[in-house]
Amino acid sequence: MNTNRTRSMIGLVVMLTLIAWAIPAAAQSTPTKNVSPELIGELTKELKVTPEQATGGAGSLFSLAKTRLKPEEFSKVSAAVPGIDALMSAAPKQENSMASAIPGKASGLAAVASQFKALGLTPEMATKFVPILTKFVSGKGGASVGQLLANALK
Repeated sequence: MNTNRTRSMIGLVVMLTLIAWAIPAAAQSTPTKNVSPELIGELTKELKVTPEQATGGAGSLFSLAKTRLKPEEFSKVSAAVPGIDALMSAAPKQENSMASAIPGKASGLAAVASQFKALGLTPEMATKFVPILTKFVSGKGGASVGQLLANALK
């Protein structure tokens, strides 16, 4: 009877361990769940895009802004956007293109063109995301923080 109890306990430990590993994997496979639902809702409503496209597009643009802002400036932007790290993680991987190889602000929004294409969006859609993101950040972090983001995405 003692060996049956030991086997049951081992089985339970193994099962709980597998469940503990599965939960983070499931959370990563559905990046649009609970990732700034207010912002994603605004993007999907205004632009008629899917939640996945809204999440990936916003993440691409926030990632671009992060490369263009000083760390202390980006921390102000990130404080205004719940789940910004998850949004940026949901962005498609950047392709090595001529536009993304141009340093600094010289490339404009062309830096995210391949990411928007990967989402099934035209590169021009990036320009439609910017005012919505800027308005959202301004509403949550103040006009000066919204302006930081707008300048970074010019």
